[in-house]
Amino acid sequence: DDYNRKMVELYAMYEIQCQREGVVDFAELLLRTYELLSRNQPLREHYQARFKHILVDEFQDTNDLQYKWLKLMAGSHGAVFAVGDDDQSIYAFRGANVGNMATFEREFRVENLIKLEQNYRSHGHILDTANTLIANNSKRLGKNLRTDAGHGEPVRIFEASSDLQEAQWIIEEAKSLISEGAMRSEIAVLYRSNAQSRVIEHALFSAGIPYKVYGGQRYFERAEVKHAIAYLQLMDNPHNDSAFLRIVNFPTRGIGLRSIEQLQDAAKQYGISLYAAVPYVAGKAGSSLGAFVKLIEGTRFETQHLPLPEMVKIVLETSTLMNHYRNEKEGADRVENLEQLVSAAALFVSEEGFGQDAPAFLGPQAEAMAGPALTTADGIEVLDADAPLPAVMSPLSAFLSHASLEAGDNQAQAGQDALQLMTVHSAKGLEFDAVFITGMEEGLFPHENSAKEEGGVEEERRLMYVAITRARKRLYMCFSQTRMLHGQTRYNMKSRFFDELPEHTLKWLSPKVQHHWFGHQHKSAWDETPESGANKIAQSFGKKDLGWRIGETVSHQKFGEGVIVNIEGGGDNARAHINFGRHGMKLLDLSIAKLEKVAARLNG
Repeated sequence: DDYNRKMVELYAMYEIQCQREGVVDFAELLLRTYELLSRNQPLREHYQARFKHILVDEFQDTNDLQYKWLKLMAGSHGAVFAVGDDDQSIYAFRGANVGNMATFEREFRVENLIKLEQNYRSHGHILDTANTLIANNSKRLGKNLRTDAGHGEPVRIFEASSDLQEAQWIIEEAKSLISEGAMRSEIAVLYRSNAQSRVIEHALFSAGIPYKVYGGQRYFERAEVKHAIAYLQLMDNPHNDSAFLRIVNFPTRGIGLRSIEQLQDAAKQYGISLYAAVPYVAGKAGSSLGAFVKLIEGTRFETQHLPLPEMVKIVLETSTLMNHYRNEKEGADRVENLEQLVSAAALFVSEEGFGQDAPAFLGPQAEAMAGPALTTADGIEVLDADAPLPAVMSPLSAFLSHASLEAGDNQAQAGQDALQLMTVHSAKGLEFDAVFITGMEEGLFPHENSAKEEGGVEEERRLMYVAITRARKRLYMCFSQTRMLHGQTRYNMKSRFFDELPEHTLKWLSPKVQHHWFGHQHKSAWDETPESGANKIAQSFGKKDLGWRIGETVSHQKFGEGVIVNIEGGGDNARAHINFGRHGMKLLDLSIAKLEKVAARLNG
């Protein structure tokens, strides 16, 4: 097809350029070595004689070329000692071929296959959970982990009503573990996708708990998010030179270093900002810079009456940031992170009480708050002239300040005891006393892309196996009925992997709400009522009484006045069906929605 034809052309041009400069990239080193050994028999025999014994570690992560290279080096008489775990092959996206282990066993006629099944890390319930899950994969070499450490504690499962409640539950459980003497560094929160960290980071920040993002960056420190924030900063204040310099040529729009130098000279000459100095730059540079200013001004005009989440969404598109990362080969994670910025804006507006429909460019507005008047000896009342005039920041300005705070020093310093956040891929090879596996929902874990790829779901199951076996003593799994994505609430189904876990190892911490989706007929932990007192958080949820009743009139910032027509669930899991008249029937989470009782307001 046209795409592959173009890629072949580009690769040929790239190869010619590399040959011209006499260089090779990392992947090319292996290819050139393989070509050299396969074509030069004397050289191949020399190295086969020199290296009579070969040790291969992490064999499950080898690709096809590495396996062919190994066969060349080993020859017909070479002794190869290979160590690997086919159940932990999770790098297919990098070219790893899990089938290499079975092929090696067959082609090298392995007579002595040693299975290392004794586990010295995890307790029994954790291992039983991992063994039962991974048994659903086909074409395994097969093994069954065991331990002498005893069954240990059951695997705790929690169903949250929203991603916010999921994050808050993790915080409360972590606090409980820490109060019992656990080190923060021995508690890990794992997620399938980098974008999931935003809500968890926000909850940790609000709770003042130090944390470290292992093998990655905090949400507001990721390059794509910083680019988006810079666009918003320029929308809020065009004279922000730092933001201007960051994005004036990103994504690239033909504005080079020479153009920037001309602009900086003009700004210095007239004592003005870079943005204001654009009209003073002539020629092609002036035209390119002028087009950038026009982009910013056009977006400001288009979004001037829109609420913050809508504004963020439009800025991401008109800036071409989204399109730029969509066209990147490995830009999917960056796109997800940018989409989470819309959700972050929606959450911020809700938490700060601006109102869902409040325009992002609300202010600033100043209100006098001089306090009580001072009465002089002559009986004249005088206001304190030095009293501050607090500025009511616009939602956009307040959101940018909030983002700046969260990007600050809350991440733990080197050596500081801190909670560990990471993707499951980053967790491979690590172990912790307590592990939380979050976001276990269809489309998230297993990832929605896995259904489109051959062997994709099995790869996701291996990834889940890796996540489970990171835990030494305690393992938690959680999922959410709703999750905020792209500024919109998405309703989720629990992961199919839950139906593949052994019920005797599980402890359900929240009431059964969802049913099975994958038609498994066997009885599972979800078919039983959870033990009372299973968890102090679950207990507190059950004891709360929010005091709402059917028929009560309530007011909502966005939908106005409405009447509660039905209530389901209880405590923090309670949800209400509310008729808002022209806005129709809405189903709201009573622990999150900011509702006001109309009767109480009138009486007040």
